[in-house]
Amino acid sequence: MGAKKGGKLDDGVDDMPHVPLKAILLADSFTTKFRPITLECPKVLLPIVNTPMIDYTLAWLESADVEEVFVFCSSHSKQIIDYLKSKWVSKSTFSVTPIESLNCISAGDALRFVYEKTVINGGDFVLISGDTVSNMVLTEALQEHKERRQKDKNAVMTMVIKQSKPSQITGQTRLGTDELFMAINPATKQLLYYDENSDNLKRNLTLDKTFLAESPSISLHNDKQDCYIDICSFEVLSLFTDNFDYQHLRRHFVKGLLVDDIMGYKIFTHEIHSDYAARIDNFRSYDSISKDIIQRWTYPFVPDVQFSMNNPTNLGRRGIYQASDISLSRSAEIGPFTYIGKGSSIGGNTVISNSVIGDGCKIGGNCFIDGCYIWNNVTIEDGCNLKQAILCDGAVMRSRSVLEPGVVLSFNVVVGQEFVVPAYSKVSLLPQPVEEDSDEELEYADNNNSGIIHAIENGNSSSEWESSEIGVGGRGFIWSISEVDQEEEWRHSVAPIPESKLIELAQMALENLEIGTEDNNVFATMDEQESGNESDDETRDEAQIFEKEIEATFLRGVHENVKEDHIILEVNSLRLSYNVALETCASALFYSMMKLALDTPHNSAAVLVKNVKDVVSRWGKLLKPYVQGVDDEIEVIMKFEEICVEDGKEFAPLFVQILHLLYDIDIIQEEAILNWANEKEGADEADKVFVKQAEKFIQWLNEASEEED
Repeated sequence: MGAKKGGKLDDGVDDMPHVPLKAILLADSFTTKFRPITLECPKVLLPIVNTPMIDYTLAWLESADVEEVFVFCSSHSKQIIDYLKSKWVSKSTFSVTPIESLNCISAGDALRFVYEKTVINGGDFVLISGDTVSNMVLTEALQEHKERRQKDKNAVMTMVIKQSKPSQITGQTRLGTDELFMAINPATKQLLYYDENSDNLKRNLTLDKTFLAESPSISLHNDKQDCYIDICSFEVLSLFTDNFDYQHLRRHFVKGLLVDDIMGYKIFTHEIHSDYAARIDNFRSYDSISKDIIQRWTYPFVPDVQFSMNNPTNLGRRGIYQASDISLSRSAEIGPFTYIGKGSSIGGNTVISNSVIGDGCKIGGNCFIDGCYIWNNVTIEDGCNLKQAILCDGAVMRSRSVLEPGVVLSFNVVVGQEFVVPAYSKVSLLPQPVEEDSDEELEYADNNNSGIIHAIENGNSSSEWESSEIGVGGRGFIWSISEVDQEEEWRHSVAPIPESKLIELAQMALENLEIGTEDNNVFATMDEQESGNESDDETRDEAQIFEKEIEATFLRGVHENVKEDHIILEVNSLRLSYNVALETCASALFYSMMKLALDTPHNSAAVLVKNVKDVVSRWGKLLKPYVQGVDDEIEVIMKFEEICVEDGKEFAPLFVQILHLLYDIDIIQEEAILNWANEKEGADEADKVFVKQAEKFIQWLNEASEEED
């Protein structure tokens, strides 16, 4: 893959003065979702795969030919401004200018403040938050917005969206965001309705009859993700200034414009497909986007390309990234999709997989680390066990201590020897505030805490921080989880959703399936009436998206060693979401297994066959719920034919060997193979290639069958 460039727009008039493309970047999320970490450090400076979030956003804006960026800072503004000065503001071709205000408590306040500064003085601009990762090409979206503006001055905003099916079981996407309902005019791409679903179980959607009457063409969607990348006209800033009720960008501004009949302002959408765009909104999206970066969906914004200049990073086999000066014991085992930062050391018999290890970390021997995000200068002593956790800079785990899934250790926390930190716990040196700010308010760091943090950074200790809450010699406070927040913990955690909760939710989803089917019919009817039946291309696209979702689910299960039942629950969720037949699930899972075998290193046909045997023997049970008869087995054989012709031509000469293997391990039965061969008798010669290749095997099966009779 090559680096993507946005490219400049051609105004069509050579003598027009050049107008630089500008962006407003909000470096404050105005939420409390990353507490307690954000009491001490601004969210945009938190590392994602060892690089501050804001670097991804700024690097993308620079690549997309944005020339001037105005970074709005509020909470922890000094830290952000100091960082920008050290890395970004000195660039000559890409201007980054901080704008500071300590009095803004919402995105609306921030945009009103930016308007007063008159840094955007007409023209279009990109509005984005500093926790966004993208590699999309801006050119097409900008051109669409520009052309619409020329025809209709009320077209004030274009929102970037992307396909994203929410789980039918949990009602949320893989980014941990709630199911989103949108109504879009398919002809013009105008956004007509926008609602984040607050009721994850019932999934009810109510539209006013007047709204439907006034919109002759409408498509309803619950399969789109809001990327939070907006192309705005100057009027957007003035609208915020005229309406002080506009605080939140979506809940207030977007929904406000959609119901305002007087002014007539319009919002449009631009859907991306192969490009990547996502916002780090909560700990679950932090986990998902980290995995996407490591698996290179965000190319060129990956550790060994975009961010390797000051910290050289090498990419090895199985998605393992290693920076310089690493001390790695020979008996340590580094699993797939892992990043290890410079100067870190790892002791003997330690096993690490699916994790990010920052710079200067010291990890002892006999540790087990899976699915963790370990930032800089963290110490983990011998015999520790940690899964799906976040450890901030300077955190210490004493020997044989344990972090259960979903734990967050804030800066400089110390976990006592042999202490087990309970699942979903958040631990900080700062006591939990008596009153939580709302998600619209600033994440202020208490002024009294700065002295404590300074003292800790200088190695001092105080009985004020000593706490038996996290073991003998431990340091920190475990924040309590309120009853209201309890459900949000498993929804928004870096830990997978507990199996017991998935089973409970799956049961509820099945009970509501009849209602859900009726809702889906309404969606389909609306689309068919107004947009016409889907074309073959659209159907194919939907099938490809489903197959990719199944593959991603399967690979996560493989790399994280998830139980088969858990993977089956996720596949069932996707099946309900996409409304597909059992054999379609079987085909998609089989494709994922064969793809894994093909992607596993091999230097001969024999090794490739062995790869297939290893994968199918280990994971073949996943096919059982979806292969319930001979016809389903025939579908699997036909899928194998398709793989041999298209994506996996390396399998073509091995078709008979692998078919025999599938027969031997009871994936495909004799009757299915014989029926498949019989069905091919009247087919074209081109369709008989693999039947002819399998003639001797089929003859052997027939003879065996006759002998049995």
